[in-house]
Amino acid sequence: MRRIDVALGERGYPVLIGPGARHRLTRVLADLGARKVAVVTARPQKWLPRTGLETLVVHAEDGEGGKSLARVEEWCRRFAAWGLSRADAVVSCGGGTTTDAVGLAAALYHRGVPVVHLPTSLLAQVDASVGGKTAVNLPEGKNLVGTYWQPRAVLCDTEYLATLPPRERVNGYGEIARCHFIGAGDLRGLPLEEQIAASVARKASVVAADERDTGLRHILNYGHTLGHALERATDFRLRHGEAVAIGTVFAGRLAGALGRIGPDRAAEHHDVVAHYGLPTALPPEVSPTALLALMRLDKKATTGLSFVLDGPRGAELVRDVPEHVVAEVLDTMPRAAAKDA
Repeated sequence: MRRIDVALGERGYPVLIGPGARHRLTRVLADLGARKVAVVTARPQKWLPRTGLETLVVHAEDGEGGKSLARVEEWCRRFAAWGLSRADAVVSCGGGTTTDAVGLAAALYHRGVPVVHLPTSLLAQVDASVGGKTAVNLPEGKNLVGTYWQPRAVLCDTEYLATLPPRERVNGYGEIARCHFIGAGDLRGLPLEEQIAASVARKASVVAADERDTGLRHILNYGHTLGHALERATDFRLRHGEAVAIGTVFAGRLAGALGRIGPDRAAEHHDVVAHYGLPTALPPEVSPTALLALMRLDKKATTGLSFVLDGPRGAELVRDVPEHVVAEVLDTMPRAAAKDA
């Protein structure tokens, strides 16, 4: 069992990675002193470990459709009807959309109750469950309503990953691929558990240095500006990791167009993404104009378009990138064949 600590003082917590990690839940809840627990799960109840406490099981549904304020209200009302208090705890069990939304419900209910995450997808284990960002979507954009609420523990049980369909497993590599360009090193060829641990360790170090996204933490959004736009433009037909993968290829091309990196480093973005079997080309039906409009809604955009880009000092947030340069790079991006879209 690998343990990585997110060093945030009193708000710090362990991330446990390995087969059977979910069975540590009983001890985690006991250490919290919780009297009872609400488990919000997008997975079959048989997947849930014992809690050792009086337990309310609330069913959820993974996917962007479940990341809504209406769903958070529904869960909080279930908590209230059951009598959940600040002395108790909430557990999430599911993919990244579930950890995001359940984390927000825990942050809001009684102005904050302890939450423990049991991420069951590769995407959630390497990224979404760690760092304390919680959010739901609005029709106007992804993750526009949220707050910071650190979990008390994250239990990344790699046995869950054996249940993933092939596309969902590859989807998780989108976040691993982008770690290559934000300081995690080259993770290609490592065993999956080591790839997860290296990705989590890099995120933990960034979060410890910048918990509330005022500077360094922006680098975790590598590939996400275009990625989020692609998710919305395809009505979430492209999954998050797939969209981030394409966004990572685009980030390399944009950094090259701005003279921040050379051709070889720009090409490396494509090579790393392709290595993991992820898409590297834009969907055929999405127009650059539509993507530009969506990227203007990105949370990092203040006075103009902003992207996290590679450069001489490594990855960093670059503000006010000229729209005509972004449009030109989008125009030169390869397009997937219609049958593969």
